[in-house]
Order: sequence, then structure tokens, then C-alpha cells
Amino acid sequence: MFQLDLKSRKSIYEQIIDNIKELIITGILQTEEKLPSVRELSRMLTVNPNTIQKAYRELERQGFVYTVSGLGCFVSPPDNRLVDQRQINEVRERLRGDIMELFYLGFNEEDIRSLLQEMFEERGECK
Repeated sequence: MFQLDLKSRKSIYEQIIDNIKELIITGILQTEEKLPSVRELSRMLTVNPNTIQKAYRELERQGFVYTVSGLGCFVSPPDNRLVDQRQINEVRERLRGDIMELFYLGFNEEDIRSLLQEMFEERGECK
């Protein structure tokens, strides 16, 4: 479920955040679903509990999770998520670069549109 790449340039904290966000975005973790406790995830990943706690706090700040005192962290409904224009711009730039790379690899506009349509349809199946 959770994977860490110890050779990655990304910190473990960032990898945990990215992993959980991906699980939420793809629908593997559903709205209102409880996340593993800090201790449980710490043992699972053999990571310091403070690192897990820091990741959970950041996910809560971004609106992906919420905490219920004494019960743990839960996946937030999508309408609770903050719109961070900086993050949107970063994703837009990555997407622009990836599309340019597809053109370089020989894809034409129709191929790219088909690929995107395929991805949208896959996303629909996740819900």
C-alpha cells in the first residue's frame, strides 16, 4: 500500500505525503476512511513516528485528511481540500513538459487526446 524509495531525492516525509495523496486521488482510500495510526504506519514503514506525524499534519493543512481527537486521521471529502495555486501551476508545468515529450516521442495531437480520454475513463472506473 505504502512504498518508500530510499534512493529518491525526495525526503521520506514528502514520499509519504505523495503516497497518501495518490491513494486518495485514485480512490483507493475513500472519503471518511481511517488512515493507519502514526505508530502503525511508523512500524509498517520503519520510519520515525515524528516523520509520519509531520506528513499527516501537512496532509491536514492541505485538506486531504482531518483528525478526530482520540480516533485518528480520516480522508476528507473533496470539497474540504485547499486550492493551492502554486501547486496547480507546478502540475500545469509538469503536464506541459510531459505533453511536449510525447510530441518528441512521435505522438500527434489526436494520439495525446486519445491517451487523455483513456485516462479520464480509467479515473471514472475508480469511483
